[in-house]
Formats: sequence, C-alpha cells, structure tokens
Amino acid sequence: MKKILIAGIGAGALVAFGAVAPATASEQNAMLSVLHGIPDTPVDVYVNDELTLDDFQPGDLAGPLELPAGTYSVVLAAPDSTDASEPVLGPIDLPLEAGGNYTAVAHLDADGAPTANLFTNDVSDIAAGEGRLTVRHVAAAPPVDILAGGEAVISNLANPDEQTLNLPAGTVEASVAATGTTDPVLGPAPVDVAEGTLTIVYAWGSLEDENLDLAVQTISGMHSSPDGVPAGSAGLVATNAPEQQFGIWATAGLAILAAIALAAAAARKAITAKAER
Repeated sequence: MKKILIAGIGAGALVAFGAVAPATASEQNAMLSVLHGIPDTPVDVYVNDELTLDDFQPGDLAGPLELPAGTYSVVLAAPDSTDASEPVLGPIDLPLEAGGNYTAVAHLDADGAPTANLFTNDVSDIAAGEGRLTVRHVAAAPPVDILAGGEAVISNLANPDEQTLNLPAGTVEASVAATGTTDPVLGPAPVDVAEGTLTIVYAWGSLEDENLDLAVQTISGMHSSPDGVPAGSAGLVATNAPEQQFGIWATAGLAILAAIALAAAAARKAITAKAER
C-alpha cells in the first residue's frame, strides 16, 4: 500500500510540475510579432501558404510567434479566402535570424500605398531604473515630431523610420505633430515606459483620411541582469515573466506539499484502522 501511495504521489508531482513549467523560447528560434496598420482592410494572413491569422483587423497586433530561423513568405489576402493566390499585399519575404526579435508591419507608405516592413526590436539590456521607448512612423503622413510635455524629443521622423530612446521609467504624455510645429495631429496620450521593458509606439493610418491612430507593443525582460526570455505582450506564444514564474512555482510547490501531507494522513488513518480490527 505504501509503495502504491508513494508511486501515486510521485506521478502526481510530475504531472503538476509539468503543467506549470514555464514555456521558454529556444535560443535558435526567432520571435515574430505582426501589426496590421492598413486602415479599413481586414485580411487573412498566410505564412508559407498556410493560413496563420484569420480575419486580422486593422490595428491588431499578434504574436510573438516562435519560429525557426529562415526566410518566410507572407501574403495578406481578402478575408475568408481559400488560399494565398490572390493577395491584397505580398508575397513578402521575411528573413528571420536565430535569436532575433522582430515585428512585421503591414501599413501605408507616405503616399498612401499599401506596403510592409520588417523591424528588428532592440532587446539588449536596459540600465536599472530605465525603460526603452521606440517610435515607428508607419502612417500615410509627412515627417513628424514626437512631443513630450509639449517639446520635441524626436524630430523629423519620416515613414518608415524609427527612433529609440532610453528613458527613466514612468509615464510620458506623448503626442505627434507635423515637423517644426507643436499642434498635435495625434494625442496627447499617456505612454507607460516600464523598467526593463521595450515599449514600441506605432503611428499608423492616413492623415488625409483622418484615421491616424496609435498602436503600442511591449516586450519585457531586458533588465541589466536579465532573468527571463524577452517576450511580447500580445501573447500568442509569450513566455511567462520571471515574477510570474516564481509565483507559479511557489503555488505549485505548496499544492504538492499539501497533497503529500493529506495522502500521508490518509495512509496513517487506514493503517491504524486496520490494526484496530
């Protein structure tokens, strides 16, 4: 009976730990997120001729997807399409290097034509007490200034360029204005710059069509002493944050110890009852 009980407890512990073990990204794989920044154009997204994102809506951010290094062919097709043979945009080749972190963005160029760009996300270490802010201009609009507190912190940013700043952690009231002006065409909007986190702000849409908008992506785990694999916030295959991992493992450990204690008590009770008979 004791052997059966011990074996059962051991099997239960393995199952419990297997269920809560955090997912981690292989160093040989790449992380890919996808942002849809073409207004009024829902699409189906095919990767290497396989339907990957169904009915993908403008403004949506998906990912990160964990993919082996290599070059992937991406096609945006009309919703409910049966294959990738009639693209709205593409095919587009995305070269992904091992260990790289990327965001592919379908958007409008400065003249309003659909296009796409692959951005490499800077997931290098960030100094203690700081966060990283990247601004990407993917809108059909002239060059812009990014304002914080009414003053330009990024100047003359053109489509499809980007600029990155390392800032003290906190909230920034950011707005977008035509270069050389302070009258916002977008915002102001609060942007949370978290410690050890890359926050990416995309200005997308069309100035002429008056549908400019902001999209925000966050990638965590870049503390100067990293203790986790950087992962995106959109969460299709996002890894657990280190503090979440600790909480999960601690909870699992307590649950397993409680199960062992209950099982041992039940065994003692059964043995005592048998002896009394």
